[in-house]
Amino acid sequence: MDEEPERAKRWEGGYERTWEILKEDESGSLKATVEEILFQAKRKRVFESHGQVRLGMMRHLCVVIDTSRTMEDQDLKPNRLTSTLKLVEYFVEEYFDQNPISQVGIITTKNKRAEKLTDLAGNPKKHIAALRNAKDSTCGGEPSLYNSLNLAMQTLKHMPAHSSKEVLIILSSLTTCDPANIYDLVKTLKALKIRVSVIGLSAEVRVCTVLTRETGGSYHVILDESHFRELLMFHVKPPPASASSECSLIRMGFPQHTIASLSDQDAKPSFSQAHLDSTSGGPGLSLGGYFCPQCHAKYTELPVECKICGLTLVSAPHLARSFHHLFPLEAFQESPLELHQGERFCVACQGELRDKSVFTCPWCCSVFCVECDLFIHDILHCCPSCIHSRP
Repeated sequence: MDEEPERAKRWEGGYERTWEILKEDESGSLKATVEEILFQAKRKRVFESHGQVRLGMMRHLCVVIDTSRTMEDQDLKPNRLTSTLKLVEYFVEEYFDQNPISQVGIITTKNKRAEKLTDLAGNPKKHIAALRNAKDSTCGGEPSLYNSLNLAMQTLKHMPAHSSKEVLIILSSLTTCDPANIYDLVKTLKALKIRVSVIGLSAEVRVCTVLTRETGGSYHVILDESHFRELLMFHVKPPPASASSECSLIRMGFPQHTIASLSDQDAKPSFSQAHLDSTSGGPGLSLGGYFCPQCHAKYTELPVECKICGLTLVSAPHLARSFHHLFPLEAFQESPLELHQGERFCVACQGELRDKSVFTCPWCCSVFCVECDLFIHDILHCCPSCIHSRP
């Protein structure tokens, strides 16, 4: 505790005199002040994402979920386990939407052991199906941070140096049962450049503080379910790449979806490689699919890593969606509405400008409302007016 700064020792330090920012208006209402706080929080997201251009496009993330007996607590409804699995399911969808050429693996820990729920893979359907099946599992015993981190490390240490290697731990318990000194493992994780982040469901734990600080990750404790979801979404965007990270060329294949004609004498239905490895069934025999340009193995969906020759197979839109992380859209210029001389409607939604501020694109000078400004920076990642005006 002596190593921590003085303010970090006092949990109430972050709440000193926060009531002073709440001011009543003429009618005695706090609505205007609350709206201002929410507005500033929305704008902060835009400025935080701008400027960090050196991000990892290829990410390998292991999500560790605590399934110990503390996950049966009902402070999250209906209980911590069900709520966590539901939110992680949503997180996986958003993660692959923003990082389509990345991979995720899921690990669970209970009864002092750690087990793989899913291997590292780029297919969100596989992870979502496993998470839905895990809702019926029983919680028990204590988690093991050491075993979970060791299992994740054994998987991530073989990943290429140019990729971002991350571990996200969702920890409910305040205790951990470890078979060896976890601080030695922290040094190994740091040497392998594996970034570890923790989301706590109960309270802050000292070992997690050290773990995240040494590996360059983040550590947060949830306030409620909406805050839990917000913290998970924080990990959707790629973290800044370290200055020492390597740059290298990556071999990729861009197969086209082809369907053999029924009139073709040589056309024969075949299984895809994904279906052959699946135990839960799949699309079965089909005439069409994506064929690896190197070894001609067949797959039903992209992105995927070829199981025969190891080539990464993606489509051009997948690469384009990952590319915007390298060059984020510049923050729009904020100005008071009363000083705006142009038309009083938003270019994107065509709605009347009613907020006290308007946002102007520095390139095409189009004006947007605050909601469209957030949508453009969070979802579109490009100015619609600039795109429309290009020849």
